[in-house]
Amino acid sequence: MTLTNTLSEHITQATGTPFQARRQRSVGGGCINQAFVIEDGQTAYFVKTNQADKLDMFAAEAAGLNEIIASDSLRAPRPVCHGKTDGQAYLVLEYIALHDGDSRSAEDLGLQLAQMHRKTADHFGWEIDNTIGATPQINTRDTDWVRFYGQQRLHYQLVLAQDKGCDLLALGEQLIAILPAFFDTYNPPPALLHGDLWGGNWGADAQGKAVIFDPALYYGDRESDLAMTELFGGFPPRFYAAYRDAYPIDAGGYAVRKILYQLYHVLNHFNMFGGSYAGQARQMIERLLAEVRG
Repeated sequence: MTLTNTLSEHITQATGTPFQARRQRSVGGGCINQAFVIEDGQTAYFVKTNQADKLDMFAAEAAGLNEIIASDSLRAPRPVCHGKTDGQAYLVLEYIALHDGDSRSAEDLGLQLAQMHRKTADHFGWEIDNTIGATPQINTRDTDWVRFYGQQRLHYQLVLAQDKGCDLLALGEQLIAILPAFFDTYNPPPALLHGDLWGGNWGADAQGKAVIFDPALYYGDRESDLAMTELFGGFPPRFYAAYRDAYPIDAGGYAVRKILYQLYHVLNHFNMFGGSYAGQARQMIERLLAEVRG
């Protein structure tokens, strides 16, 4: 049975509505997965595929999207089904025709992200592990944010980087040892996070409403989502204005903590792509150490 026929059968079972793919067109799926749209003339679905051993990654992505949808805040594509066949794993999602966001949709993104961040849990982490890009992301639950971030985010990435020839582990452990200093007067609640909110992971639907996708979801400090939005070029000014109006932040403390949160993503980019990210991570660690040591 071809992949298209398998997808058609699984979609029919999942939705209760007969579906037989008639057309398929490739679309951009990022650097990790292959992606395409299938349609029967009336309904279209977005499909991601990868090797069969990536099924757990797709299952976690589907669970993350459902968690966002259940928060009744930002729009995200609704998962339809996932599985594997003939050596391939697949994830089928609601197809949303996306456009580049403008200032109006950026404002909507800020407002709705603030709403999403108001959904909290009694622990940091999440019920399952997932991925950040192609890298495993460990989400073992913890009630202590500093410990969670130090061990499950920074230390995990530093060990991976060490294995790839980046000698930052000792310096990074110095930073982890003084992490409490960045939280002397700041005790964040475990907020629902997208986890990988850069400019390539949001867009606007036909009505101009913001849509987010490709989450690396967990519950953590909401500032870490905001820090990621500033790492690769930033978001439109109306996004930040709308967010801060809806859910103010501690601007002074955030100015330093955002470097701490961006460090996780820079380390992850080194672990995925190598290159100059190692030097960037070293500069960030040294700056953060200097903030505390003077």
